[in-house]
Amino acid sequence: MDKTYEILKSVKDGTVSIEEAERYFKRAPFEELEYAKLDTHRGIRSGFPEVVFCQGKEDGYLQTIYVKMAQQEGCVLGTRASAHQYECVRSVLEDVTYDPVSRILKLQRGETELKGGIAVCCAGTADVPVAEEASQTAEYFGTKVTRVYDVGVSGIHRLLSKVELLQSVNCVVAIAGMEGALASVIGGLVSVPVIAVPTSVGYGASFGGLSALLTMINSCANGIAVVNIDNGYGAGYMATQINRLAVGK
Repeated sequence: MDKTYEILKSVKDGTVSIEEAERYFKRAPFEELEYAKLDTHRGIRSGFPEVVFCQGKEDGYLQTIYVKMAQQEGCVLGTRASAHQYECVRSVLEDVTYDPVSRILKLQRGETELKGGIAVCCAGTADVPVAEEASQTAEYFGTKVTRVYDVGVSGIHRLLSKVELLQSVNCVVAIAGMEGALASVIGGLVSVPVIAVPTSVGYGASFGGLSALLTMINSCANGIAVVNIDNGYGAGYMATQINRLAVGK
């Protein structure tokens, strides 16, 4: 639930006083730490709370950031975390969870109502880590996700067996490495936006995902937007924005 709406509803219900609400809205829109400025009002501005990019962060910094955000938001989503970082954060927040495939480190209390629907497709099993980052990001933000994995163009009948499903959702995320043709094929089959995610999967001439990126950017299919190489998080976020528009949130 949007924090602004939650507070205003609580004022209306009488569980929060006008003075308490006023103090909340008057406070600084970020919390100053020596090494970070936590954007505590991002959820109010954009509808999504700040997300933590864990990779490269010093252990003590990450611990404090998670604790502060848990106090402010009640939940935290972090991407590109390592198993070591999970153990560090778990030492200060027992209920944090970690998925080693997507590398998502999150604190999520209570059930999240999943609305609408998107499909997350990936060409091969090697693309699943990026696909899971996209899927779990979208689910964290309240989007119902259907996973359609290992449907690359080398066996296109696998994808074609899912066309009815792909045509029924509000957005499709197409994830592929190698030559990255999956997004173009899907773009020619559906009437909804397609978010293409190139991955760094492939042999030498794929140039760490650059080949797939260029294929997706140069697609002749309509309605395709492209995010950065391996950026499953960005795709899941954007897919959720599209899904929210579709469901009227």
